Amino acid sequence: MQSNGQPSSHNTQKTEDTLSRLASIGQIAAGIAHEVRNPLTAVKGFLQLLKEEISHGYLDIACSELDQAIATLQDLLQVCKPDLEEESYLSINLCSELESLLYLFQDQIYRVQIVRNFRNCDEVIWGKRNQLKKAFFNLLKNAFEAIPHEGIITIDHYRMGDFVYVSISDTGVGVPREKLQLLGTPFFTTKDEGTGMGLTQVFSTIYQHGGTIEVKSTEGIGTTFTIQFPIEMIEQIGVMDMNMQYVEGQSFQEYFAMNEDRFHELFAHETKGTNQLIADSMYNINVGDIFVRMAKLLVEERQHELTMLAKELGKTGARNDVPLVIKLELIQAFRKVYWNLLHNYYQNVGLDMEGVFQLGIKTNFLLDHYIFHYFSSYIEYKDELLRSHRETIDDLSVPIIPLSASMAVLPIVGTLDTYRAKKVQERTLNQIANLKIQKIIIDLSGVAFMDTAVVGHLFRIVEGIGLLGCKAIITGIRPEIANTMIELGIAFTEKVVTKATLQQALEELQ
Repeated sequence: MQSNGQPSSHNTQKTEDTLSRLASIGQIAAGIAHEVRNPLTAVKGFLQLLKEEISHGYLDIACSELDQAIATLQDLLQVCKPDLEEESYLSINLCSELESLLYLFQDQIYRVQIVRNFRNCDEVIWGKRNQLKKAFFNLLKNAFEAIPHEGIITIDHYRMGDFVYVSISDTGVGVPREKLQLLGTPFFTTKDEGTGMGLTQVFSTIYQHGGTIEVKSTEGIGTTFTIQFPIEMIEQIGVMDMNMQYVEGQSFQEYFAMNEDRFHELFAHETKGTNQLIADSMYNINVGDIFVRMAKLLVEERQHELTMLAKELGKTGARNDVPLVIKLELIQAFRKVYWNLLHNYYQNVGLDMEGVFQLGIKTNFLLDHYIFHYFSSYIEYKDELLRSHRETIDDLSVPIIPLSASMAVLPIVGTLDTYRAKKVQERTLNQIANLKIQKIIIDLSGVAFMDTAVVGHLFRIVEGIGLLGCKAIITGIRPEIANTMIELGIAFTEKVVTKATLQQALEELQ
């Protein structure tokens, strides 16, 4: 690319060649996919009929494999042909969309560092929001999957000339040089279990938006996708004509009941991209049914039932690990469609300014009330889950192993901090009392790190064990722990017995 931000003629020709190649392959692939899908669907139908008469594991396997094949063909058809339901062009802030998508990968943050270099964040492009979100989701998903262990993903956003650039780089396994030209071709993939449809959708979507993609990759170092979008003039966002039916004198409840299917259709269209992300991530959410229930309760102003629904869904969302950002996007889409529904109704009925403000306050209060209880229920369930996990971890972190009716071993492994030392104290003293243990060996050979404050605490625990009539033996003291004891001036008492190793202590006690 040239330094002035304009695409070079070489890149333009490369884009046109790639787009032409993809279009040709796509037309052929779509034709083949359509012809193959039909007989496969027929075979699946006969297998299902056969399963009703005969029960056999092979039939289940055959149906499962057919489902996977049909789903792959359906993905190919979706990529190779335009959407039947045309999505509207909107102004899109790519920085905001990327931030939202990154929340979907929170479970990977522990191993992959995300570096954001977002500049010119106020810049927007003109495009189909859901298609672009799916394209960037596929790129980010590929970046995470390309990093087998730990690594870094860097995302850059900036404007240069009349173009907005987004660059996604990973420190993953990379792509062989001879295979770079095949990226975006249907069914070509470098992953063991991939279908190649993800990048095909990416290339197709970017080119449909007048953009270009440049890929650089080095095996063992990583891959960088650089995407360029043109900046164009953008229309202002406003209310939309929802093409609803209206009967003179009907109430809002009657108006909603008459147009419920249309409301459902518009909401499904507004959340198309989010629904696709939900399907791709296999979150257990029936978006349409949930928000139609919510709309009915909101229309009838049934605040208590709306609160109960929010609590129920909050707990369900937390149980299914649905990211909060998905729920926020769905609620934002619902609020938009619902307010347009109100506008379309009241422009027929007529409403003065006082009524508009009253309606706005009441509607937003009910929606915000729902959001508050959803989030409260979600967080409450997650907190309970964390507490449960913490209790399980606490139990596992103090594994007292009985060797006989009167003797046990407590191997301590990992880091021993103040919190864990207190758990060691509580569980050890309780177990000694409950099991009537007379001798306990505390082995420290597996302790990787011990807080300075914990060293003194540990030996006070040993003295507490002695108060219960139990003899404590400490084994495996590491040199650095011994050095800390000397520095702190910790004195031994006759109640503290040490041995070099666990094996030595066991041999002497036999």
